[in-house]
Amino acid sequence: MKSKPKIAFFDFTGCEGCQLTVIDSLQNHLDLLDAVEIVQFREALSEKGEDYKIAFVEGSCTRPSDEERLHRIREQAQIVVALGACAHLGGINAVRNLLPLEQTRRYVYGENAKVYESGIARPISDVIPIEAFIPGCPIDREEFIRGVKTLLQGNRPDIPDYPVCVECKLKENGCLYHCGIACLGPITRAGCGALCPSLGVGCEGCRGLIPDPNIKWLRELMYDLGQSDERISSKMGLFMTNQVLESEVVDGRDG
Repeated sequence: MKSKPKIAFFDFTGCEGCQLTVIDSLQNHLDLLDAVEIVQFREALSEKGEDYKIAFVEGSCTRPSDEERLHRIREQAQIVVALGACAHLGGINAVRNLLPLEQTRRYVYGENAKVYESGIARPISDVIPIEAFIPGCPIDREEFIRGVKTLLQGNRPDIPDYPVCVECKLKENGCLYHCGIACLGPITRAGCGALCPSLGVGCEGCRGLIPDPNIKWLRELMYDLGQSDERISSKMGLFMTNQVLESEVVDGRDG
């Protein structure tokens, strides 16, 4: 009898909301549970197996000791998948990267700053090679299920590379900019079904930047709405601090 592919879930710095979404998803897809063997999943299992083919990693790398653990996972797994915005982008954790690390440590831990291990927040792809990612905060249930099935077929998940605006058009949503609401949809990767804009809330960018985003143009558009430079940077930096900083370096805004 052919053995089932073994998969494992690992958590680093994050809220673990993506793992809870996985549990919720699997309750409605028992066929997938029959097709794989989960050997590690702290949110759902007490047992720990070290023999796995596919590793799903949630959370960003924020401590020096995280690197060693990530390398061990990489050595064992044939496929590593970044699960959610923190693992994929650095996530909200990366807001700390806007300030000197020691200043942030003192603000959070006070006189105990030197006791706690901490560092800059990075996506796991900054530490180890990955084969795929499932974006979002939290991840989309159905996108996760499709992604796992695609991986089991020997392919990589098909993640959209076009902006959220496309999904808004397909839903016949009115553009929030016409209502004076700032939205990161023009530069954010689609796949969420334009969930936030459909509810009248501007996209916060949790799925990361599209390829070749026109950040400069969007900044100017938000500024024309009356948004301050501080507010624009705050909105763009909520989930995409690392990506925006990298883009600005490329555009010559690093000094």
